[in-house]
Amino acid sequence: MKILVYGAGPLGSLFAARLQEGGNDVSILARGQRLADLREHGIVLHDVQTQKRTVTRVQVVEALAPDDAYDLVLVIMRKNHALQILPVLAANRHTPNVLFLMNNAAGPAKLIEALGKERVLIGFPNAAGYREGHVVYCLAGTEEDKVYVPFGEADANGDGRHITARTLQVARALESAPGFGAEIRTDMDTWLKYHVALLFPSLGPALYAAGTDNYRLARTRDLVVLALRAVREGFQVLRSQGLPVTPARYKLFEWLPEPIAVWVLQRALTNPLMETALVKHANAARDEVQHLADEFLASARIPTPAIDRLYPYLDPETPPVPEGRAEIPLQWGGLLAGLGALAAVLAGGTMLFKWLTGKGCTRKNSK
Repeated sequence: MKILVYGAGPLGSLFAARLQEGGNDVSILARGQRLADLREHGIVLHDVQTQKRTVTRVQVVEALAPDDAYDLVLVIMRKNHALQILPVLAANRHTPNVLFLMNNAAGPAKLIEALGKERVLIGFPNAAGYREGHVVYCLAGTEEDKVYVPFGEADANGDGRHITARTLQVARALESAPGFGAEIRTDMDTWLKYHVALLFPSLGPALYAAGTDNYRLARTRDLVVLALRAVREGFQVLRSQGLPVTPARYKLFEWLPEPIAVWVLQRALTNPLMETALVKHANAARDEVQHLADEFLASARIPTPAIDRLYPYLDPETPPVPEGRAEIPLQWGGLLAGLGALAAVLAGGTMLFKWLTGKGCTRKNSK
């Protein structure tokens, strides 16, 4: 396919390089210093797991003109930035497919309003990364351990009948990228809302309350407790809207007794890869974290006391919580039943880390 990657940040760079390696005709849109870096160095990727460094040359463009024609535009950027480029995308009528790979708590209505539902696809990149100079440090899949990119039609209703020819075409393009696969979903909007609930009004502000230090957060039990309760409140917000927990594995956060869930979450937070998966992005994208938290809370119609306690820490002027604080009593109900389930999560930090980041935990063409 002829593909334009709109957004030359860490993940846009990752996808552009991998799709080019997969035999596609790829361009990447960049400006400023990033434009100069890409023209001079190409896309330099450093895999934080394998320590392998690669250089891939792709065509670099400075704009999307109304007459430009691509088979697919991939928009991979922060939600608040993506909204700003909708007029540019709308002015180009020669590209039939625009896939937004990003967090989104408000649903696809604004995207559809700007472009028309026949052009919009929504999904999530299921990778992580950060940039230092011209080098992108990334956490993604390999040929031995692929990650699957969930995506689907923006107006799909979850009944499994809304998989189109163009969805399959885009899936084939994603699957051509080394280390990536495609997971076609018919409930992508719900998937995205639960992913936002998992991170942005909950773990995100808890991380800021710990000075954006995942190890300090793990050692501060009160913040881990509040983060867990905030996740559960977020899930209840979505359940109250008639949206089932999606993907189903997230039900772990609801049924695992609090003391066990806190321990598992603390263990996950000490995974060394968490710096790439969570901390670097939290530091670089406070504006997006704030935007998504506000977007999510705008739809809340039930009380959210834990989220409300964490919300002030989205403001960088709010002082962090003292390290090690453990004053909030744990809720011990259901502990005995939960002990039997503990065997299923004894992978603990490793399994939950994958669930938090999305790495390696989706399968192709599942609802």
